[in-house]
Amino acid sequence: MPPENAPRTSPLPADRFLNRELSWLDFNARVLELAEDETLPLLERVKFLAIFASNLDEFYMVRIAGLKRRQTTGLTVRSPDGLTIREQLELVTRRAQDLVQRHADVFIKDVTPRLEDAGIRIVHWEDLGDDDARRLREYFRDQVFPVLTPLAVDPAHPFPYISGLSLNLAVMVRDPDSGVAHFARVKVPNNVPRFVQVGPIGETATFLPLEDLIAAHLPQLFPGLDVLSHHLFRVTRNADLEVEEDRDEDLLQALERELARRRFGPAVRLEVTETMDPQILEVLLSEMEMKPQDVLQVPGLLDLSALWALYDLDRPELKDEPFVPATHPRLSDGETPKSVFATLREGDVLVHHPYHSFATSVQRFIEQAAADPNVLAIKQTLYRTSGDSPIVTALIEAAEAGKQVVVLVEIKARFDEEANITWARSLERAGCHVVYGLVGLKTHCKTALVVRREHGVLRRYCHIGTGNYNPKTARIYEDLGILTADPRVGADLTDLFNTLTGYSRQST
Repeated sequence: MPPENAPRTSPLPADRFLNRELSWLDFNARVLELAEDETLPLLERVKFLAIFASNLDEFYMVRIAGLKRRQTTGLTVRSPDGLTIREQLELVTRRAQDLVQRHADVFIKDVTPRLEDAGIRIVHWEDLGDDDARRLREYFRDQVFPVLTPLAVDPAHPFPYISGLSLNLAVMVRDPDSGVAHFARVKVPNNVPRFVQVGPIGETATFLPLEDLIAAHLPQLFPGLDVLSHHLFRVTRNADLEVEEDRDEDLLQALERELARRRFGPAVRLEVTETMDPQILEVLLSEMEMKPQDVLQVPGLLDLSALWALYDLDRPELKDEPFVPATHPRLSDGETPKSVFATLREGDVLVHHPYHSFATSVQRFIEQAAADPNVLAIKQTLYRTSGDSPIVTALIEAAEAGKQVVVLVEIKARFDEEANITWARSLERAGCHVVYGLVGLKTHCKTALVVRREHGVLRRYCHIGTGNYNPKTARIYEDLGILTADPRVGADLTDLFNTLTGYSRQST
C-alpha cells in the first residue's frame, strides 16, 4: 500500500491514443496540402497530387484490406483507441471521401486552369477539332483497338474478373432487333499511355485521356449494337500477403504462391465517377460482392496517379531546380579520390542523404570492396533497391571474383516482393549466399560489413544507415548513415550477420 501522504496520480485519459488508420489519412492529407500550396512550382503540385493518389491506393490495398479481413473472420478486438472494426471502417470511409473530394477540387478548380495557362491542357473528345480527331482515329485504329477486349455479360459469358487498380468502362449495349440490353466491360489497357498526345509533338502540350478515346470508338467494339451508355470505374483489391512462415517449406516458394494469389484478392474499394448510373453501380456491387460503403465517388478523372506523365514533361520552369548532392568532404580528394578504406582508417564518416551523394559514399564503398583483391568477404542486407541497382551489380561481381558474399534479401518488403525475389535469384546464380530474413519477422536493418586483409591482419569496415540501398530514393529521401572502421562496430555487425544467417536464441 502507498503511504497516506503519497501524491495522487490522475488516471490516464481514455482518449490518449490516436487511431492508426485515421492518423495515416492525416499524413496523406499533409501530402495533399503540398498540392494545395500555391507557392510551389506548378508541376511540383501535380507531382503531389499523383503521390496522394498512389498513397491512397496502397492504404486501401493493405490497411483497409486488413481491417476487412479481420471483420470477415469475426474478430472483435478493439483498436487501442477503443474503436471496433466497424466503427473504424465507417470513420475511414467518411474521411477518405472528404479527402478524395478535396483532392479532385484542387486538380479541377485550381491546378487544371493553371496548367492551361502554362500551355498544358487535358481535353475531351468533343473538344477536338476535325484534324485532331482524324489523327486520333488513326492512332486508335493502329495502337489501341488491337489490344482491347470487350467482354459481354450474359448467360453464356460470366461476369469477367476485374483486375486491381485497372481502369474499366462499364458499357450498356442494346440489340436493335430484340431490344434487349446487355452489360459489357472494356478494360482500359495499362500498356498504352494514359494521356494521348493531341496534335504534333512540339506544339502546345494537349492530351486526351485514353478512356475518352476508347469511349468515342465503342461502336467499333460492339458492331451492330446500339451503345446506350458508358461509365468509368476502378477496383482496388486486397494486396496484403499472408505467408504462413511456421510451415516447413521454402519461404521463397510460399511468397511466390501468395504473390500469384494477390491479384485475385477480394475487392475492397470501388471508385466510380459522380455520373455513374445507379443500376450499373448495383450490378458492379452485386457481381464483385461489395457493399455501398465500399464505394468512393470521384469527381472528374479517376486514378490521378497517372499525373506523373505530366510531371515528366520537359518544362523545367514549372519544377523545382534539380538538387545536386555534394560529395562528402572526407571522401573528396580532387579528381582521383583516395580509397574509402584509407579514409575510414582515419576516422568515421557520417553521411546525410540526399545532401551527401550516395554514389560517392555508400555506393563507392561497396564498389571498391567488390573490386579490391584484399577484400575477402562482403555481408549486406537489402530491403529495397532500384531496378538497375549498382549495389547488386557490385555484389555479383564480388562473388564472381571469388569473394565470400552474403546477402540478406528481405523478400517481404511491401510491394517490392517480386523485385526482391528476382534480385535474390540473380545473386544466388552468381554464387552469393542468400538468406531471406528471420521467420516471423521483417528484417528492416540496412547495413553492410566488409572484411579486408591488411598486412596479414583482418580488418572490418562497416556501413549502418537508416535508408535503403537504393541510389534513386537516396536522391529524394532524407537518411543518415555512418561509415566506420571501428572494431567494436565491426564485432557487433559480425554477431548480427551470424544471427541473421544462422541460428540464435536471441533471434526468436
